[in-house]
Amino acid sequence: MRDSRSSPAMAAHVDPLVVGRVIGDVVDLFVPTVPLSVRFGTRDLTNGCEIKPPIAANMPAVQIAGRANDLFTLLMTDPDAPSPSEPSMRELLHWLVVNIPGGADPSEGETVVPYVGPRPQVGIHRYVLVLFQQRARMNAPPPMAMVGEAARANFTTRAFASRHDLELPVAAMYFNAQREPANRRRNY
Repeated sequence: MRDSRSSPAMAAHVDPLVVGRVIGDVVDLFVPTVPLSVRFGTRDLTNGCEIKPPIAANMPAVQIAGRANDLFTLLMTDPDAPSPSEPSMRELLHWLVVNIPGGADPSEGETVVPYVGPRPQVGIHRYVLVLFQQRARMNAPPPMAMVGEAARANFTTRAFASRHDLELPVAAMYFNAQREPANRRRNY
């Protein structure tokens, strides 16, 4: 009898978060339990897809499932800053919103760190969106006017989750982006 655990169909389905090293570099292994959809303009985000930095310059449209009395935290980091070969700023925080009601989008939550789009300088960077379900309403600090990279550098998703009594993520997605050569840049 054949072992079903080693079937070709099973081998073909490997979690893209594992393949992209999001699980390991940013978060621990988890089971997604809340549907999350992310869209940059007309482009739906799928794990591991490439998004050109100009397309992701503005905050994405995000829809979080869940009940209205559920609360969520959404964050976005770049674990490859400033360079994938030497990620000395790991993780660079690009966005942080807390107290987002279930069934809503981040605009209904409290923005702690405003969105900043991808700005990769060298190599292909991963941009990771992680969603946590909160146990209770967070006392969010006032929005930070953190504009410089130094203020956003060395963020740690795991430490943030621990500090704010968040368990494992309930959803995560990531995309890749790289700097376009000056002669190839397009804003469409």
